[in-house]
Amino acid sequence: MLLLDPVRFVRAGSSPFYEMRGGSPPPTCVAHNGRVSSLTGRLLVAVPRPHDGDEGDLFTRSVVFVLHHDDEGAQGLVLDFPLEAGVDSVLPGWQDVVSAPDRLFQGGPVGLDRAIALANVPGRDEVLGTTRLFGSLSLVDLDAPPALLAAQLAGMRVFAGSAGWEAGQLDAELADDWWFAADYEIGDLFDDDPDTLWQRIVRRQPFPLNLMATFPDDPSLN
Repeated sequence: MLLLDPVRFVRAGSSPFYEMRGGSPPPTCVAHNGRVSSLTGRLLVAVPRPHDGDEGDLFTRSVVFVLHHDDEGAQGLVLDFPLEAGVDSVLPGWQDVVSAPDRLFQGGPVGLDRAIALANVPGRDEVLGTTRLFGSLSLVDLDAPPALLAAQLAGMRVFAGSAGWEAGQLDAELADDWWFAADYEIGDLFDDDPDTLWQRIVRRQPFPLNLMATFPDDPSLN
């Protein structure tokens, strides 16, 4: 589990990323010659596998929102792995702004000393303290005063760390049926019941993908 020491938690300028003193950035992806079909802005939904079931496995029945994907690699955020730590334990003032459950979420195993804040910003106007990604989805500058943004956000979540794939790695996992790609709904990113998010997203997929929602915890028993 992630333990963030608020005494050592420091701001990284005006970036939406925070990092711990002495922390290191995520590894650089290695370029390759193949072309990939970008999954940026889509969901990766984990396919149940016989080895699933280890307690605390971050990717078992996980839902990952892909922030970036090209032929050099990919980065995403796990949407359904809340931590015990409240947001105010490391980011005072933001607890009342984030969506329920008002805890930090572990976005992945890479860069656990960094935080990424996503928000739903309705409308088309630029909002001070946010950087729009696509649609109403934006990054939040955690150096901005929380009170300045609270009334302008329709949802917000803070993730510690992210998931990362080197060049070609995600494509290989998709080919091996570790994941399937799905369209996201904005509510998926700020869902108040992360424990059931995977199952509900699978259920709304077309047949036969939706049948996976009924798979037992140990797929080998199915």
